[in-house]
Amino acid sequence: MNRTVRELLERNAEHAATFHDRLDGHQDGQRPDVVSVCCSDSRVLGDHVWGNDEPGRIFTCSNIGNRVVQRTDDGLVVSGDVLYPLEHTGTDTAVVVGHTGCGAVTATYDYLTDGLSEPPGIEHCIELLAPHLEAGVERLPEELDREAAIDRLVEYNVDRQVDSLLDSEDVPDGVDVLGVVYDLHGTYSERRGEVHVVNVDGETDVDTLRDAHPDVDSRIARLWTY
Repeated sequence: MNRTVRELLERNAEHAATFHDRLDGHQDGQRPDVVSVCCSDSRVLGDHVWGNDEPGRIFTCSNIGNRVVQRTDDGLVVSGDVLYPLEHTGTDTAVVVGHTGCGAVTATYDYLTDGLSEPPGIEHCIELLAPHLEAGVERLPEELDREAAIDRLVEYNVDRQVDSLLDSEDVPDGVDVLGVVYDLHGTYSERRGEVHVVNVDGETDVDTLRDAHPDVDSRIARLWTY
């Protein structure tokens, strides 16, 4: 067995020693407070983004591009990974977590602007993002460099995923839907690793959001108004 797997098992032994008792009370079901839809980028640690180490608190979904939709015979629908806790565990908050420098957004940008060839599985994911991002690419200011353009498209993608949840008849009424960006590069502030709120239930105007949520006004920011 290779070194990586041995190290994983060693870390798991440490985990089990710590979490053995914390799993009491979670044997027969779950009622997480929130479903968090993250990018599967290895640099974005889904639960650790929220400082979470409590079982049963956060239902974490990860995929490239923090997508909330999947393609079915009936067309695009909210992914079962995201919908399950909203439909079956009483979860009433959904958070879409994008991140600066997102590789999936970058690949989709390249796919839309220059053409991009990827294996079918990756191309499938890009083709799920492309329709959401195409209008955003067309709106990008010409003076932006590539890095700045990608980070603005990250926000745009988060907004479109939030829209998909808000527009879906499958998502129960009363679910709060937020869009945030995890700042991997110190783009929003000097503090890398902070999450910045960019969208609350479809509202994206920073001043409006800060007036409505003064308790977290310093954490509300956007790079782009389009």
